Amino acid sequence: MNIEYKETKDFTEKEVEQLFLSVHWLSGRYPSRLIKALKGSSLVITAWDGDKLVGLLRGIDDGEMVAFLHYLLVHPAYQGMDIATHLLDRAKEKYQSFLYLNIMPDESRNVSFYERHGFSLLADGAAMQIRHL
Repeated sequence: MNIEYKETKDFTEKEVEQLFLSVHWLSGRYPSRLIKALKGSSLVITAWDGDKLVGLLRGIDDGEMVAFLHYLLVHPAYQGMDIATHLLDRAKEKYQSFLYLNIMPDESRNVSFYERHGFSLLADGAAMQIRHL
């Protein structure tokens, strides 16, 4: 299997919806809003198996100092193939000159993955959120 990685926003609403719903992410239920958010993001790196979108990473940044990686997801049928690692490595390279590269894993079970890739938990940090659903 040959996975192709692209720094592109050339995907359809349906492709994004299918990927997000494949991992049961709430964002997938709002495909028109999700596509607008992705197209307006600073960085989107995608993983493709032929014409099938199988992975995606989204970055939001201020252009100089701080970048946030908000989405990193891989279709379940493609998990365990290092696709997430390749997406993350590309983002780390893109943001290597920034002072901070932040990630806020939504699930604590993913913390060890990010630690293996150089991220560390903030000693006094706590993720916070307001949901408008």
